[in-house]
Amino acid sequence: MFKSITLKTLSPAAAQNFLQHAIVPRPVCFASTIDAKGNVNLSPFSFFNIFSTNPPVVIFSPARRVRNNTIKHTLENIMEVPEVVVNIVSYNMVHQASLSSCEFEKGTDEFVKSGLTKEPSLLIKPPRVKESPVQMECKVLEIKSLGNEGGAGNLIIAEVMLMHINENILDTNGNIDQQKMDVIARLGGDWYARINAQNIFKVAKPNTQLGIGVDALPENIRNSTILTSNNIAQLANVNDYPVIDPSYENDRLKNIFQYYSIDPAEMETELHLLAKELLTNGCVNEAWQVLLALN
Repeated sequence: MFKSITLKTLSPAAAQNFLQHAIVPRPVCFASTIDAKGNVNLSPFSFFNIFSTNPPVVIFSPARRVRNNTIKHTLENIMEVPEVVVNIVSYNMVHQASLSSCEFEKGTDEFVKSGLTKEPSLLIKPPRVKESPVQMECKVLEIKSLGNEGGAGNLIIAEVMLMHINENILDTNGNIDQQKMDVIARLGGDWYARINAQNIFKVAKPNTQLGIGVDALPENIRNSTILTSNNIAQLANVNDYPVIDPSYENDRLKNIFQYYSIDPAEMETELHLLAKELLTNGCVNEAWQVLLALN
C-alpha cells in the first residue's frame, strides 16, 4: 500500500516536511557571503548540488522562510555582492555548521558565533572556512526566484572559479579519496548522515559498454529466491555473457559438488548462496563461475 499525497493541498510546512524527509541524503552547501558594507555571513543550505562541469556550476537555494515569508541574509548579501564561497561540511564541524544556522540579527558574524576560522579568499571577497576540507570560490551568475510565497526557493547559480582542497583527503594520485573525506549529509528533521569509509560502497558503472540485462539471464537466476534484486542486477551488468573458466578454483564449490550432487535442487540452493556471498563482496566474475557450474 502507498499513501498518495497532493502536495498543493498541504500547508507549506507539511509539504516541506514530506519533501525533506523523502529526498535524502542531501549534500550541504556551507555558504560564506559578504554584504556591501563588509559584513560577513555564514549559513548552511541543503538544497544544493553540482549541475555542470564545463563550465563548473553549483546551485543552492536559500528558500523563503515558510513561517513569515522573509528572505535570508545569504540571499540579501548575494544580491549586493554576487560572490560566495561554498564550503563542504565535514563531520568534525557539523555542530558548528548547525549553530551558524541560528537566525542571528543581520550583521552578526557567524564565524565568531560558531567558532570557525576565516581564511581569506584569493579571487573573491567572502572568506573561506578554514576547517572545511573543500572550499570553492564562486561568482554568482544568476539568482532565479521560484516564487514569492513562504517556502519558495531562490536558486543561486554560481560558477566555481577556484577550489581549495585539504591535502589530507587526497590519494597518492592527487585525487580526492572519498574514504578520507568524512563529510555529512542532511536528512529530514534533526537527522544527518555521516559519509565515511565504514558506510560507503562501490557500484560498477556500465559507462559506454552495455550490460547484458536481466532479460538475458537464465530463468533459474532471474527467479532465484536466494539472490536479491541487487544481486541479479550485478550479474546482468556484465558486458558479455560469461563462459566457464576451466582454471577457476573454489574449495567451497568443490564441496558443494561433492556433498549435494545427488540432490540437484539442494545443490542449486547452495550454489546460489555461495554466489550471493561473492556478489555481496563485489566478486561478480567469481559469482558467475559458480552459477555457470550448474550448466
